[in-house]
Amino acid sequence: MGRRKGLPDDLSPEEHQELENIRRRKQELLDDIQRLKNEIAEVTSEIENLGSTEEKKNMQRNKQVAMGRKKFNMDPKKGIQFLKENDLLKNTSDDIAQFLYKGEGLNKTAIGDYLGERDDLNLQVLHDFVELHEFTDLNLVQALRQFLWSFRLPGEAQKIDRMMEAFAARYCQCNPGVFQSTDTCYILSFAIIMLNTSLHNPNVKDKPAVERFISMNRGINDGGGPPRRNLYDSIKNEPFKIPEDDGNDLTHTFFNPDREGWLLKLGELLGRTQTHCRNTHKHTAAHIHTLGDLPGLQPSEGLRLAPLHYARGPR
Repeated sequence: MGRRKGLPDDLSPEEHQELENIRRRKQELLDDIQRLKNEIAEVTSEIENLGSTEEKKNMQRNKQVAMGRKKFNMDPKKGIQFLKENDLLKNTSDDIAQFLYKGEGLNKTAIGDYLGERDDLNLQVLHDFVELHEFTDLNLVQALRQFLWSFRLPGEAQKIDRMMEAFAARYCQCNPGVFQSTDTCYILSFAIIMLNTSLHNPNVKDKPAVERFISMNRGINDGGGPPRRNLYDSIKNEPFKIPEDDGNDLTHTFFNPDREGWLLKLGELLGRTQTHCRNTHKHTAAHIHTLGDLPGLQPSEGLRLAPLHYARGPR
């Protein structure tokens, strides 16, 4: 039997065979290693291509979301429709409410306009939007600060009415027993908003004292609920603040009172509305919007409100 080249001459036949087996196994292992390298290279290439594809998809999605936000800021309904058509937003009130509540890149005025509409979907979105706010253990001023930071109040009295009703219902749900009804919470909330204007509008020379605010609002909720002095002090020490969106609406007057000069006798006006009549408060909001359109207006001393009766129908 001939000996293979490269094998030592002093090996026995059994040792030669064992060495041959080792060399063959080594070559098999090298072949396996090379095959694994090739497979790894293929998988790596596929992953890179997949990552590139996913990145492109994400970039395209982000562009569409940005486009949807821009459309929303120009026309809320069209923006929501665009996002739904491109599968960027589910056609549910809850998903839309979440989108508005997060508010990333959204104009606060546009959010307020959308929430204020009275279409069935918008009303449900408003309900779901308010449900996202947690008011438990917050006093009324704190809750109002949180709520009114998430959007800008629209300029129509009926829209404001619907939104403040939704706020009052949610506040009472989170804080049972504080108010006798959502109506009383609603009315005191409006009183607080108006107090903010009275105290922080530089054109209001006769600032309401805490005693007058307490007196004017003593009858609300039979005098129960949040201590009126605490509410007064909170607003006096820190006025409401809102995001700076462009627009000419009620919010400029309510929360940036230094920019508007109207309703000089607001405290007296509010004192005359303590009949707890909802229509009177709606009329107050309507009057405020009208006056707010005329910067520098100084209402007369004897201003009175006449009842305004809205036709019954969906709010």
